[in-house]
Amino acid sequence: MQTILITGGAGYIGSHTAKALAAAGFEPVVFDNLSTGHANAVRWGPFVQADLADITAIREALVKYKITAVVHFAAFAYVGESMRDPQKYFRNNVANTLNLLEAMLDCGVKTIVFSSTCATYGLPRRLPLTEGHRQSPVNPYGESKLFIERVLRWYGEIHGLKWFVLRHFNAAGANPEGEIGEDHSPETHLVPLAIQAALGQRPAIDVFGTDYPTPDGTAIRDYIHVSDLAEAHRLALRYLAGGGSSGACNLGTGKGHSVMDVIRAVEAVTGRQVPIVQTGRRAGDPPVLVASNAKARRVLGWKPRLADLKTIIETAVAWHTSRNERLFPVP
Repeated sequence: MQTILITGGAGYIGSHTAKALAAAGFEPVVFDNLSTGHANAVRWGPFVQADLADITAIREALVKYKITAVVHFAAFAYVGESMRDPQKYFRNNVANTLNLLEAMLDCGVKTIVFSSTCATYGLPRRLPLTEGHRQSPVNPYGESKLFIERVLRWYGEIHGLKWFVLRHFNAAGANPEGEIGEDHSPETHLVPLAIQAALGQRPAIDVFGTDYPTPDGTAIRDYIHVSDLAEAHRLALRYLAGGGSSGACNLGTGKGHSVMDVIRAVEAVTGRQVPIVQTGRRAGDPPVLVASNAKARRVLGWKPRLADLKTIIETAVAWHTSRNERLFPVP
């Protein structure tokens, strides 16, 4: 059995990936400091509560669990926050990843799948975005991820590191079995915010920008179900283990939905209104981001199974509703 270290494995995408890997016969070992993750999301293998700033802890985990490969999620991932506090993003997303790579080389672990982002592309010159599009981030978050992509290329050439980069678009939805879902504090992602507003857990949500050059004036994104993202990471590990070349793929559905599309979908699924407050654009937000996933289909054999927006929203609503019932049971 291959043992895989999942950094950030107590987080949203990381926990879904741990579940997918366990189901495929891997042993996932979660490495997470719980700054944004949740201990109750670690259910499919051992848990090391530690920080990537602690290189000794990384080495100890790699050796103790006889790690054969790493899936690297651990990062700060809020565009707006990165515009306010870039040093926080470069310290964590860049410096701490360099710690991870150093520890891997020290311990002879030569395979990594890196969770990157469409934010590395910046403002699209053409759509859908392909992997050959110029990468020119417009925020420090995207810049931090792009830096690591470049580091991986050089570590591959110089140290023989085998790597695969997955540039995911907007993760959404929840595990269809209802075990885990999206739970950030504070919450900044559109789908859970809209669901919380529909369920009366917050008074309204902000719609950032209604003057974009899009059909309804709100920003358009490519929403991809988190379980499909998890499956892509499993396939990337399989691809590298089978002798595949290092490289990068986009992960998206190839279809964009506006902020208002998502809000209307939440209203349709819940049968409740989502109160909104229109406000100005956020710094660093491109108007439209939509993926071409042709390379992921061709290279990894990946195909999103839960690609319909309604399906994505339904899984998220089911998880949020059941979670609310668990936290606040009816007497």
